[in-house]
Amino acid sequence: MRGLWKTSAAALSIAVALTACVSTPSLNGTLGAPSFADLQSMCGAQPADYGSDAQSVYVTLFDAYVANRRGGLSKADYCAFQTSIAQRYAALGASGDPAARNQWVEYFNAQRVKALSWRAAVDPTLRSG
Repeated sequence: MRGLWKTSAAALSIAVALTACVSTPSLNGTLGAPSFADLQSMCGAQPADYGSDAQSVYVTLFDAYVANRRGGLSKADYCAFQTSIAQRYAALGASGDPAARNQWVEYFNAQRVKALSWRAAVDPTLRSG
């Protein structure tokens, strides 16, 4: 039983280490991933402040960025996508009104799906089972 525990603990340690390797990029950027501010500045707009939603928005913009870099999304479409998210956040996401906030969440979830589908079309690591 003791050997099984050691093996399980070792497997758990390896899983945790691997998860850290493939985790969400930092808002400040990581090796191979631009920072959130860099992604926002690609389109020449002032960086938006997404408050507590910043990490989720960053991941979404990063997925769209990967699609852009790999030829699956034009820069114009990337910038339009980014602008639409910023505008909707300003109108709904930053609101203190629960109904407006719910509209933002619904809109943003749809945008997240769109960004993931763009990335999956050009990134084979998202398609492998």
